[in-house]
Parts: sequence; C-alpha cells; structure tokens
Amino acid sequence: MQKIALLLLAAVPLSFVSAGEELIPTAPGTGWRYKMTEEPGKGLRIPNSKTDATGAVRVSVLYRIANTDLLSIDEHGIVCPARINLDGELIKLNPSQTIVATPIKRGVNWNFDGQIGEMKVHQHYEVAEENDIEVPAGEFHAFHIHGEQTSPSRMTIDRWFAIGTGIVKDVTAMRDSRGDLLERISLELMEQPQIMERPEVKSAGAPKKISVDLAKRRLGVATTTFSSDTPQIYARWRGDRLRKGAKVRAVWIAENIGEDFPRDYKVDEATAITEGPVAHGAFTLSRPEDGWALGDYHVEFYVDDVLVNTVKLKIVK
Repeated sequence: MQKIALLLLAAVPLSFVSAGEELIPTAPGTGWRYKMTEEPGKGLRIPNSKTDATGAVRVSVLYRIANTDLLSIDEHGIVCPARINLDGELIKLNPSQTIVATPIKRGVNWNFDGQIGEMKVHQHYEVAEENDIEVPAGEFHAFHIHGEQTSPSRMTIDRWFAIGTGIVKDVTAMRDSRGDLLERISLELMEQPQIMERPEVKSAGAPKKISVDLAKRRLGVATTTFSSDTPQIYARWRGDRLRKGAKVRAVWIAENIGEDFPRDYKVDEATAITEGPVAHGAFTLSRPEDGWALGDYHVEFYVDDVLVNTVKLKIVK
C-alpha cells in the first residue's frame, strides 16, 4: 500500500540553498519515498484495517515537491507559511513556522509560538548532534534535530537531516496530558530522492472516526461478554483527525433486558471534550447494587452528535 503526500508539514522533505550550496534537491517533481510505521500506545488501537499482529500500520509514503507556496526561504532558513492536512485542506500558520534554521549546526535552536488554523501551538527545536544513521536508502551523516511540543498537546519530533538529501528519518510521538504515549509515527527513507511523475491521487481524506472497544479494566483485554457481577465496564475510545474541542459522547443502550425495561432503553451517557486532533479516553459504567440485568446491550459513540461507531456487549450469569 502506498500513500501520496504533497509536502505535508508533519514530515516534509526540505529544500534550500545556503552560501551557494544546495542542501537538498529542489527540482519540481522531486520525490522522497519513505517506509512509514504507525504504532499505537499501550492499550490503544489504530482505526485501520491494515494493522499487523502488533497493532501497527506499515505502508510506503511518497512526499513530492508539488507546491512551492507551502515552503519559502528567508534569512532564518526554511519556513512554512501553510500546510495541507490529511483531509486536503490548506491550513495557514501564523506566523510562518521555521522548519530548519540556518546555518544548520549543533546547538542552533528556535521556537515556534503561533497558531495553526484554530490551534495555538508552542514548539521548541534544537540541533542536538551530528551522527551517522542507517536507513533502507543507505547510511547518511545527518544532523539530529529534536523538537518538543508542549501546547496544545504533548509531542516530540526527532528528525535526521542529511545535507544533499533531506530528511532521512523522522519519529513523531504524540502523548496525552499525563505523558502517556498515544501514537508514534516513524518515517525512514527507502531510496535516494529523484524526479517522479505526479501520481494519481484519489479523492479526499477519510472521514473522521474513532476506534472503540470494551474491557473489565481500563488497561485490560478487550471483550464483549461480561458477567452480571462485573464491578465496572470500560468503553475505551481513540480518535484521529478530530477538531480541538470536539465532543465525544457514549450512550449505553439496553436492547432487551427483561419485561421491566422497554426495548432499546437508554441506561446512561457520558461526554468528553478533546484536547487536540488525536485523543483517547475511557467511559466507565459501574455495576448497579443488585447486579447487571442479563441480556444484550450496545454502546453508541458520537463525535459532535454524529454517530461514528457502535460496539455490542452481552451480560451473562
């Protein structure tokens, strides 16, 4: 499987010229092909049917110079005035974001304090060291750039930039407010950059959605069958490409639990507000004093009052 990207900010190959030296290929149509690995944090799942036995997604990703309006060069280095998100929308950055500061050398550091769309962002970057790194495309002498994002959500960005080639490796780790890992995305260059024909790009991004499962404990094994004396049932969820402040709502429905309750009786509901585009959590339903009523239930998950997922469960003796 291959994904196509047109200079996405998250891991974009950079191009600029310094003191007459071309640090990276700049010809229109130049492309960089990466091996991408997307790994979920502990107890989480990636909402993708292509996950492997470890729960990770592994695909080939192509980045290609297609729109020079997304990158510019000034006295500070490579700057990005806008980005294209995964839904194909142009998101402006205010002010423009420095991707690589020049001259590039160990100890150089810079901040980004600005706004990306509706989100206020604070990031700090530093060229930490020079070292040799091996990726599928070969061995490169690269500058290791380490970035820390503290707002709106926690994130670390580690990039290895090789003069004459560009970014040869990129590792982005997203974390929640407690520091727990939500997701890690790694890119490794598969071959030297080269002029590539514009690939056919199928329409727009996938709809926003969340993955869900149920468990007897917050970090327990997922299950859909519970005994009537189970103390608590956890409805765990993980969302991607959500807007900041999106409302995630879970509604517990009893489908048929006896004559004392009507069919499709609403047992309870709970709501959470997301901190950023990647978010996760767990809604908890505690056992009634006289135990759970036996029968079939389901939990409906809504994002901004739009039904996006449903998971069924059964209560048994």
